[in-house]
This record gives sequence, structure tokens and C-alpha cells, in this order.
Amino acid sequence: MNLLDSLKEKIMIGDGATGTLLYSCGVDRCFEELNLTHPDDILHVHKEYLQAGADIIQTNTYGANYIKLSRYGLEERVKKINSEAVRIAREAAKKDAFVVGSIGGIHGARFHTKLKDEIKRSFREQLYCLLLEGVDGLLMETYYDIDELTSVLKIAREVTDIPIITNISMHEPAVLENGMHLSEAFNRLEALGADVIGVNCRLGPYHVLKALEAIPIPKKAILSAYPNSSLPEYRDGKLLYNSEPEYFREYALHFRNEGVRLMGGCCGTTPEHIKALKAGIKGLDPLKEKEVKTPPRVIISEEKHHEGLTLYEKVKAGRSIIVELDTPKHLDTEKFFEGARALKNAGVDGLTVADNSLASPRICNKTMASLVKRDIGLSSLVHITCRDRNLIGLQSHLMGLHTLGIRDLLAITGDPTKIGDFPGATSVFDVTSFDLIKLIKQFNEGISFSGKSLKQKTNFHVAAAFNPNVHNIGKSAERLAKKIQYGADYVLTQPVFSKEKIIETWEETNYIDAPIYIGIMPLVSARNAEFLHNEVPGIKLSNDTRKRMSAAGSPEEAVQEGLSIAKELIDTAVQYFDGIYLITPFIRYELTVELSKYIQRKTKELNAVKASQLVLSK
Repeated sequence: MNLLDSLKEKIMIGDGATGTLLYSCGVDRCFEELNLTHPDDILHVHKEYLQAGADIIQTNTYGANYIKLSRYGLEERVKKINSEAVRIAREAAKKDAFVVGSIGGIHGARFHTKLKDEIKRSFREQLYCLLLEGVDGLLMETYYDIDELTSVLKIAREVTDIPIITNISMHEPAVLENGMHLSEAFNRLEALGADVIGVNCRLGPYHVLKALEAIPIPKKAILSAYPNSSLPEYRDGKLLYNSEPEYFREYALHFRNEGVRLMGGCCGTTPEHIKALKAGIKGLDPLKEKEVKTPPRVIISEEKHHEGLTLYEKVKAGRSIIVELDTPKHLDTEKFFEGARALKNAGVDGLTVADNSLASPRICNKTMASLVKRDIGLSSLVHITCRDRNLIGLQSHLMGLHTLGIRDLLAITGDPTKIGDFPGATSVFDVTSFDLIKLIKQFNEGISFSGKSLKQKTNFHVAAAFNPNVHNIGKSAERLAKKIQYGADYVLTQPVFSKEKIIETWEETNYIDAPIYIGIMPLVSARNAEFLHNEVPGIKLSNDTRKRMSAAGSPEEAVQEGLSIAKELIDTAVQYFDGIYLITPFIRYELTVELSKYIQRKTKELNAVKASQLVLSK
């Protein structure tokens, strides 16, 4: 009798975590490599689970693919590692148990930079290795991304008819990270040919059960459940799971009553947990019918109307001026608010406030933007870096920004900590700027990163950063186009310092369907110019600009020369771009006030010329 026939007749028990046992014995490296270096240890783990009552064991190949093995320099040993894993499992199982080839998800529980084509190639290689060794079935486990799982399932089903178990992972009970309900995901997997559909990892028995209560027994496929033993505890630098095996015995009956026919364990589970599952279903037949609990309907409301246009809406409508004003590195805020008021009176559309620019701590930009809005009536574009917050902090930050009524955000990677005041500080980078854009747009659908409802849709407009000061601006423009595909609504450029660069920027980006704010920064001294050119990443000055600043005499003359250069750049910029982004140097807001008024005069002149040309054309 094959694996699928057995599952149709009775409840079967899978094994538990391999990594947990190895980790508890002090192994803290690539577990899959042990198939080659310590095969007896892997054999011992398999035998432990078989003695505990497992009917099905999985190969030690969860991460034995090209992408994951490349982290350890083992990418060229994919075939050998997978082949040995099957051999070891077969030696342990003999004819007493089934062996399924484990293939883990690439994306995991966080954003991943690998492209779909790379993942597919990596999957195919591992798949063929396992099929060549004659496994009884495939176990696709710990897939948080339903699109990734369906993609690899299609590939597998095209080349083999052996049983396929697909276990998807959830951050929240019954909800995937894209907000899809578990029942819809199961329907997709069943339609694509999965023989067993279920859940594993992340959640313990209680929440897995809650998720399965809303799932009907499938018409064709079989339900599975591989929960974690419990929530982990972090102690002395290690993650520990403390669930009592007897707890699993109780939940084995609950899982059976929800229609589960295959149950095993994931992180933190041991042979004792598997033994408990076996005892819990002893003498029980599979359930063929069940009463499905209808999950409560989650209503996602639209955002209440907010006053005024966002910066994105303003630049879409015509000329818009925004000004970057750095928040203080200290607690004296008088000059910052003085500058914000002066810029408001000068008619700018909003401030942009950086997120600890140059990796140096400043007063929280969210706080200052909120106070500027409340006390001065000026909106802000708040920068968010990927450097300083993990996914928990980013989500909390976004919810706070929405609650404060801030609607314009700039998603950027962030300067590395090595260039800042605390070079030893840790950079987080849980996400890339692309992922952050995608996450913000998911919030606009009322869905958190985990897939849980936010109960209200946000209404953020997301700006992306663009650096024209590179050798190959075309490549940089392609990267920008990708950000637009991820959901960016508009663009802010790094400051440019030549008319030619402004024109080149327009020529390389005019096909992109998104408004652009072109960056202009007044220089204040020759030293300032040289520092920016030589030491600040992403900024390059023309030779002419550097010569002009060097030739300026007194400090006052240098400031005036910097303003003259900026105005000449503005003369060109307003002909090509509706958005002008002024960067205030050293909180010298009087300079950006003057430039803001100059832009408004130039805009009126241009509009007058266009109007007269229109009259003449008639």
C-alpha cells in the first residue's frame, strides 16, 4: 500500500523537528551538511522518531537547495546532500515507514530579495535530486508566500505523480501574510493537485486548531497539521520551547475532530511530542464529516476624510515645492519650528523630514512632523529607513503615522551606521526599500504584514528615492521603474548640481509614469561643496560648480554664489519638472525661503509665457 492509500484509510503520524534535537545537542550550523559530515547523528534522529511511533519521516533536506546552501558555500553539493539524506532516511525507515522528501520555502517569514526565477531554478534542482532517489512523497513545508508555494507545486506536479504534502505557514490563525483566508489557500492547493494540504510552523497547537475550525474537510485532499510545540522563550542566547508532550496528546484528539489525518510537529517538537500524538489518536478512525465554525466577519473601513491635498496630489496637479528641514540633533527645537513657520509663510507645500540622516540620531521625525502639522498647519513627507526598525517596529511606526494623520512617506534604505555617530550600532534591514514600499501599500488595503486585518485602510502615498548622480543613470532609472511597479507613487531625487544632469535625468525618466521632485541644494561654502562631492554617498558636483564656490571670497559671497548656482539650476528644473525639492543646508532656512519665492516667480513667468503662446496659436 502506498502513502496516499494509507492516508485515505487511517490517521497517520509524521515526525517532529530535526533541527531542535540537533540544536539541543550543541549543533548550530548548516543542519543539512550533517548528511555528509555526521550521517550517524541524522540516522539517530530518524530512529528516535520511528521508535516514538512516526509512520512517516522526512528527509533532512529542508534547506538543501542552491539558494540556502550558498550561505555556507555548499551550493555545489546540492545533489550529494539530498541523495545522502534520502539514503539515511531509507536506512532508518526500512520497510516500516514512508520517507518524504522535505523541501522548505525560500521566502520564509520575512521579505526575501530572491527573484521567482531563481527560486524556481533552485527548487527544480532539489526536486530532481529527491525524485531520483525514489522518495515516497514530497513534503513542501513552511511556505509563508502562497504564490511561491503554488509556483513550486505546479512544477512538481508536472513531473511526478507521487503524493505531495503542502504545508503553508501563518503569522495569524487562518490568515496568510497577504490577507488571504486559509480556506481559499487550501482550495488553490487542492485544485493544483496537492494530495495533502495543511499548516506547519510559527503557531502552536492552540492557534493551529483555531485556524482549522473554519476549514471544511476537503473533497479530495487530506488535511495535515504540524504545529510548533509552543511559543519560544529566549534564554541565555538560545531559543527554547517548553511545551509538555502531554499537551500534544490532548490536541491530537482535537485535530482528529477537525478532520486532520496527518499530524506531526515542527519547531520545538521532540520524539516525546510525537509519542504523545500517537497515543492521542490510538484506536480512532479518521473523521469524514465535521461542523465548520464560520469565522467572524472582519470589516475594514475606509479612512475618514482628511483635510487638504497630500503632496502627491499637489505635484500631480501642478507646480509643487517641498523643503527638507532636518530635525535637531539636540533638544533645542526653537530654530526648527522657526524655520518651518518661515517656509509655511513662503508658500511651500510641505516639509520633508529625514529619518536620522547620515545615520546620526535626531529628534524623531514623526514627532516633529506631527507638531508642525498641529501648530503650524504645514504637512510633511516623513522619511522611513529600513536601517533602524525591524518588522515589528516598522509596522508600529506606520500605524502611528496613520493615526497622526501623516499621509506622505518616503521609503528609503538608509545610510549605513558606519558613517554616523555610532558606527558600532546594528543596522536592521529586515526589508529592502522595495519591500517597504510593498508593505506600505499592503497597509492601504487594510492588511498588516502578518496578513491580519488592520480594521481600517490607510491612505499613504509613497515616494521613492532616485539618485541621478551615478555613472550609468539608465540602470538607476530601471531600478526606479521597479520601485514604481512595487507601488511607489512619486519620486524624490538626490540633489543635482548641473543643468546637464537635470536634463539627463528628465531624458532617462520621462517614460516613468510618476511625478518627480528634482532635488536642489544651495551650497554655502567651498568646504561644504568639497565635502558633499567627496564624502557624502550619492552626491556629485560638477567641476564648474566646485570652481565657482572655490573662487568665492568671503563667507557671505560664498552663500550668494551658492544661491546663484541654485537659481540657475531652478531655471532649468522648472522647464522639465513640476516638483522641486529643496534641501536646507545646516538649517539655514532663510536660503530655502528665498529659493521657494524664486521658484514661485519663475513659475508665474513660465505660465504667462505659455498663456501668451496659447493666445497667439489661436
